[in-house]
Amino acid sequence: MKKITVVALFLLGTSSLFAQKTDEQVLKEIYKQALTNSKSYAWLDHLSNDIGARLSGSANAEKAVQYTKAEMEKLGFDKVYLQEVMVPKWVRGEKETAYILDNKTKTVVPICALGGSVATAKNGLTAEVIEVQNFDELTALGAAKVKGKIVFFNRPMDKEQIESFHAYSGAVDQRYAGAQKAAELGAVGTIVRSLNLRLDDFPHTGTQSYGDLPKSKYIPTAAISTNGAELLSKTLKKNPKLNFYFKQSCEQFDDVLSYNVVGEIKGSVTPENIMVVGGHLDSWDLADGSHDDGAGVVQSMDVANIFKNIGYKPKNTIRVVLFMNEENGLRGGNKYEELSLKNKENHIFALESDSGGFSPRGFSLECDKANFNQIAEFSKLFEPYLIHSFVEGHSGSDIGPLTSKNIVKAGLKPDSQRYFDYHHAANDKFDAVDKRELELGTGTMTSLMYLMDQRGILK
Repeated sequence: MKKITVVALFLLGTSSLFAQKTDEQVLKEIYKQALTNSKSYAWLDHLSNDIGARLSGSANAEKAVQYTKAEMEKLGFDKVYLQEVMVPKWVRGEKETAYILDNKTKTVVPICALGGSVATAKNGLTAEVIEVQNFDELTALGAAKVKGKIVFFNRPMDKEQIESFHAYSGAVDQRYAGAQKAAELGAVGTIVRSLNLRLDDFPHTGTQSYGDLPKSKYIPTAAISTNGAELLSKTLKKNPKLNFYFKQSCEQFDDVLSYNVVGEIKGSVTPENIMVVGGHLDSWDLADGSHDDGAGVVQSMDVANIFKNIGYKPKNTIRVVLFMNEENGLRGGNKYEELSLKNKENHIFALESDSGGFSPRGFSLECDKANFNQIAEFSKLFEPYLIHSFVEGHSGSDIGPLTSKNIVKAGLKPDSQRYFDYHHAANDKFDAVDKRELELGTGTMTSLMYLMDQRGILK
């Protein structure tokens, strides 16, 4: 008789244990662990309050890499390692200032530089303002009316959209490409209405691109709070010749070395099949990034923690991947895929959390119809936890580059109604995240990872 190792006995025992339980029973235990024995909230507390904003290339981003690596090592992964990735280093500089100059009246308004923007001159920039709603309006004005002016993009997110991410998608082009389009017509700067569904005084940053413009044509670009945008638009209607002043001192440096953080649990049956769960470790620099995406980071780590607590040994290899540089470059996601191709790895499932730490509602899925139908059948198992939305749609930016032949991609869908109140703004802090909502998201992610590990994907 062959000698049976302790590891083999353990695997046999765990396999037998879970074979005796129904999916309903396992999910009940997963949610119990998520709500009573989760580490996600404590991890988020440290990321947010002890480390803080984690813009890629920053000292805090490096601290976050080392902290999460150390915490994953405590969880007992088979291995924890770093993937080198070169990332952009953009520094905001001193706090931006801006005001409306209406004849002799000077009214201060809140702004913040958009990520990747150049600075204004040392003493700031003053020019007349021209307001547009979209690129078609800008093009129709032509260079004769745009040259030498500050273009003010003031298209709000569509409040009629129930799904707030659809409203965001309908307005984000002016933030991302507004400076390029305006510069092509001779504008000297751009001001963009913050992507936010409510009226408040928080300007929301985010990445922007100059496209293929030569550096000599770059113009400074900033976001203005929604209250500020309303005031500027109202004042412009009364005085179309008013001036706008803003000053920012941001600077782009050479790329620097950073890392994706990876924790791996080797599969007990088909270790060659890889299942990823992750979020992005970097954040914007105005706040802690607790919703975007500290929540996704700690929820992903907690999947491994819960599996450990319930004694579940996955059939497939599971990787917790904390991606770097989602916010202003997607270098981490692209590097992960580059290495996956180089190593000829086979990913069968990827789950991302990057929509905030609010109450979970379901998943958005990128897959063929057969796999979508199989996952949608899980809805009965999720009903007791108020998870009801299984839809086709975008899964996540960092898992987007994965190109394995047969792969299912999923994104956690939390309730999104308040997400853009905080997205890329100075109020995206730890106190904006509810502990129980965060933990429910952890339980929901862990449950789907378990079900996908048990059922596999259809080929």
